Amino acid sequence: MKKDQKKLVEAHLVLSDGTIFTGEMVGAVPEGGLVSGEVVFNTVLSGYQEVITDPSYAGQIITFTYPHIGNYGVNAEDNESSAPFCRGIVVRDLARRHSNWRANQGLDEMLKSRGISGIAGVDTRRLTRHIRNLGAMPGAFGDVGIEKLKLAASKEPGTDNIDLVKTVTCDEIYNVASTGGTRKIVAYDFGVKSTILRHLSKLGEIIVVPAGTSSEVVLDMKPDGVFLSNGPGDPAPLDYVRENIKSILGKVPVFGICLGHQLLAETLGAEIFKLPFGHHGGNHPVKNLKTGIVEITSQNHNYCVAEGSIKDAEVTHINLNDGTIAGINCLNVPAFSVQYHPEAGPGPHDSSYLFEQFENLLGRAG
Repeated sequence: MKKDQKKLVEAHLVLSDGTIFTGEMVGAVPEGGLVSGEVVFNTVLSGYQEVITDPSYAGQIITFTYPHIGNYGVNAEDNESSAPFCRGIVVRDLARRHSNWRANQGLDEMLKSRGISGIAGVDTRRLTRHIRNLGAMPGAFGDVGIEKLKLAASKEPGTDNIDLVKTVTCDEIYNVASTGGTRKIVAYDFGVKSTILRHLSKLGEIIVVPAGTSSEVVLDMKPDGVFLSNGPGDPAPLDYVRENIKSILGKVPVFGICLGHQLLAETLGAEIFKLPFGHHGGNHPVKNLKTGIVEITSQNHNYCVAEGSIKDAEVTHINLNDGTIAGINCLNVPAFSVQYHPEAGPGPHDSSYLFEQFENLLGRAG
C-alpha cells in the first residue's frame, strides 16, 4: 500500500424512507458508529469550509452536489464559527491531496480534528435528485450495518419544532471592535457567522448578545441599531426571541438576515412555511423589486415567509427560482430584512450594498 493511501471502511447512508447509498467513511470516527440528522444538499462550487462551519447547519447532514471537495484544503481564517455544528457531510470525491498557498490543513484532517464524520464515494447526483423529488428528510450514515442505520434514520426527529438556536448561540456578551465606523450595533447571535461580524464592524462597534437576551438589556446599551443574525432550523419555537424583537421595533433601526428575516416577519404577523428541500447554495438569483436588478446570492435556509401574510411590510426582493419572498421593508418602523446572505462567505458579493443600506438607516434614525 502506498504511503498516501489508507484502508477504506465501507459505509452506508440510509434515508428515513429506506433509500440506501453506499460509500466509505471519512473524517472523524462517529460515536456509536453512526451519525444521524436531516439530509440537505448545497450547490456551492467552492467554500466547503465556510459551509461546514456555518452554525445554520446545526442538526443537518450536508450533501455537497459539486463532485470534488477538499482540493484546496482549509485554513483557520475561513472558519465561520469557533466550532462546527453540522452533524456530518456527504461527498462524491474527497480529495486525497490539497493544493493552495493559503491552506494549512487538509479537509479530511480538519474533519477529524473537529469531530465531524463524513461519507465519501456516494452517488451525490442520485441523492440530490431524490431529495429534490421527495424533500429533505432524516437520514443516518455509518459502518454499523443497514438495519441499525434504518432504525436511527427512523428515530431522527429532523429540525421541525426544535429550538436549535440554543445549541449555537454564544454563552455571554462579547464585543467586536470597529474597523471603520462610529456606530454602536447590537447583534443578536442566533448562529452568527464571522464574515457577517466583519462586515458589520465596518459600521462601528458590535456588541454580540446571546439569543435570549432581553430587549431591556439591549435597549439599555443605547445602540444605534440592532442586527438579527442567521441561524439554524425552525423559527416556530422561538417565542422568546419574537417578544424581544417586538419590544425593540420602532425604538432603533433593525436589520435581519435569514433566520433573523423570518423572525422579523413573524413578529409583524407573517406566516412561515417549510420549503421542500430548502435553499442552500451560492448561486440563487434574487430580483430587487425597487431597482429591477438581479443579484446572484448565497442562501442557506429551510423555511420561508408566506406570500401575502405580512400587513405592515412591503416585499422588496423575490427569489427568481421559485418566486418566494426574499426581502421585506417595514412600513411603520425603521426595519428591513432579507432571506439570504449579503456577506456571502462563500458566495458572490452582489448584495453587500445591504450593509450600506443599514448604515443609511442608522444615519436617518440618528
